[in-house]
Amino acid sequence: MNEKQRLWLMFPTKLVTRPVLWELGKTFEVITNVRQASVTDEIGIVSLSLEGERMEIKKAIVWLEDLGIKVEPVEMNTIEG
Repeated sequence: MNEKQRLWLMFPTKLVTRPVLWELGKTFEVITNVRQASVTDEIGIVSLSLEGERMEIKKAIVWLEDLGIKVEPVEMNTIEG
């Protein structure tokens, strides 16, 4: 059974130009959907929806954190639904 998680990803300068989300989709059985993004030369902030099996999502999050990306859950509010 698939689950969905919305996450905020904070990319450090060294990873801003690396195709991390492409790598994520190739490495793990997850569907990625960028909901919002702001990228400069110094930092990247991405709101990402991840869909897949719970364990696969957990492995993907650990992989992101091991790269040096800060991962936090998106706080859902009533407007976003």
